[in-house]
Amino acid sequence: MTWDTAQYLKFADHRLRPALDLLGRVPVEDPAQVVDLGCGAGNVTAVLAARWPDARITGLDPSAEMLERARADHPALVFEVADAASWKAEPPVDVLYSNAALHWLGDHDSLFPRLFEQVAPGGWLAVQMPRNFTAPSHTAVADAALDGPWRSTIEPMLSDPPTHEPRFYVDLLSPMAAALDVWETEYIQILDGENPVAEWTKGTWLRPFLGALDGADREGFEAAYRKRVRAAYPPMPDGRTAFPFRRLFLVAQRKS
Repeated sequence: MTWDTAQYLKFADHRLRPALDLLGRVPVEDPAQVVDLGCGAGNVTAVLAARWPDARITGLDPSAEMLERARADHPALVFEVADAASWKAEPPVDVLYSNAALHWLGDHDSLFPRLFEQVAPGGWLAVQMPRNFTAPSHTAVADAALDGPWRSTIEPMLSDPPTHEPRFYVDLLSPMAAALDVWETEYIQILDGENPVAEWTKGTWLRPFLGALDGADREGFEAAYRKRVRAAYPPMPDGRTAFPFRRLFLVAQRKS
């Protein structure tokens, strides 16, 4: 699957805000080695570099398209191809930071402890993930999938929400953690444009479903989705659209 970096970055300011909120809760002054896992286009990696100018900071992502954009926009930073599902830190890092990436991977009950093991004793794991999968922006994918000739292609791709309740991560990581903070925030995002919620998800969650279709099926499925989303998120009197979006955060220090 390829990424359309221009589509993803249409709402860069809104996507950056939770990354900054997460970073603000990481109580580290002078780490030696920091990894941005699932760095995407590198805009958050640049923020990490500004926060910790003396650290060795590496952005990791499996997408060649995202890394091409990251290297073009931030030539002074280091970016490498890596998949969070199998990546191993050698040596363990002082800060492992991951913003809006780990929800693309399953099996969190084994993934998160394994990633925490890539953090040095006394170091920190910081993660933010969307948890908006029961909202119309995401459930409309399933509704539209069942309403056309594309059903046989899209229906097998549907699955349960990829992220869990906050308590799941508390129970999972607390045996390894000297300190642990888990919370959720619902952002009421005010978006501009025609059917902006559909444009938002087209750059993220809708992308693999559209990528599985061609021609008339792709156009028909996207139209069916956009119709549902526009009805669920009608414009306000000033023409803008309010889009509530829930995100889950965790910051954990590994036991020494």
